[in-house]
Amino acid sequence: MRSDSSEHGALLRRILKVSSRGATVNTQASATSFNAAPSGRNQFNLALDISLMMLLSLIWGSSFTLIKVAIETIPPLTMTATRATIAALLLVLIARMSGLSLPRDRETWAAFLIQGLLQSALPFTLINWGEKHIASGLAGVLNATPPIFALLITLVTRRNVQRIPVQKTIGVGAGFIGVLVTVGFQSLRDIDTTAPLAQIAVLVASLCYALAPMWGQRFSSLPAIVTAAGAMSGAAILMLPVAVIIERPWTLSLTPEAALSVIVLAILCTAIAMIIYFRLIRTLGPLGTTSGSYLRAGFAVALGSLFLGEDFTWSMIAGMVLIILGVVAVTAPLRSPWSKG
Repeated sequence: MRSDSSEHGALLRRILKVSSRGATVNTQASATSFNAAPSGRNQFNLALDISLMMLLSLIWGSSFTLIKVAIETIPPLTMTATRATIAALLLVLIARMSGLSLPRDRETWAAFLIQGLLQSALPFTLINWGEKHIASGLAGVLNATPPIFALLITLVTRRNVQRIPVQKTIGVGAGFIGVLVTVGFQSLRDIDTTAPLAQIAVLVASLCYALAPMWGQRFSSLPAIVTAAGAMSGAAILMLPVAVIIERPWTLSLTPEAALSVIVLAILCTAIAMIIYFRLIRTLGPLGTTSGSYLRAGFAVALGSLFLGEDFTWSMIAGMVLIILGVVAVTAPLRSPWSKG
């Protein structure tokens, strides 16, 4: 346990070090990375990025269980506002400790507000509310769809620019099949008996997660910690007044489990996760980054098996293999590893 903590600490320090260099990558170059890996990346960087994606997926996969615990006594808007505010304060503190400051121009902050809305404020709230009415397994399936949305958006908006490579299309399909196998088709059989509006809410959250990294490419010239702090601050600015006015959080009676769940959601699943997330947007591009949602669903099922007593079957193992293969197909370089240059 101690060695795992030290490895994670070293990994976080490495991410902050790489991010703080603030390497300038223009929007055109970032858009190109949506379909192909940057030519200058070596296999070590690719392995690091895939490892970071798996870590991020594990962190975000655990959020489903934490939300399920917290939503019993904390309403959706208050949970989102609390999570975003704690994460924003922590991210701003980390940025300051790293010798970095947030931009002050209105244009950047307007972009931060939109990023905060797409990446945190709206999807967090929709998933919080959705998990009050549908099973976590079904929510995991529905929330694994951002790569599908990302692929469809790219086909529509960039069809005259560059075609999506077959390898990545196959990867998206393999990952989605892996999610179905992992969670089990039984979850989908309940789609007509559970609350349809909750299902739609989780799907809209997935659409937000597909749009967020596309919008986030405009911040590629900023260090990841600065982008994460700005975007999360934007989410907190948007959600705090809404939660105070509508849900009056000071009147709530919280359980210790719910309070602890929100704290872990804010620190681990939001603040630390956002640092990794914005680095991956720069290196893997939007489609590569959103492909981690497949792994997230797989980890959510595995954690449910470990902590909620759910069965871990061979079909789940087979599904996880398909998920990993799909992610590798989406994120791996298109050219042959044996080619020179």
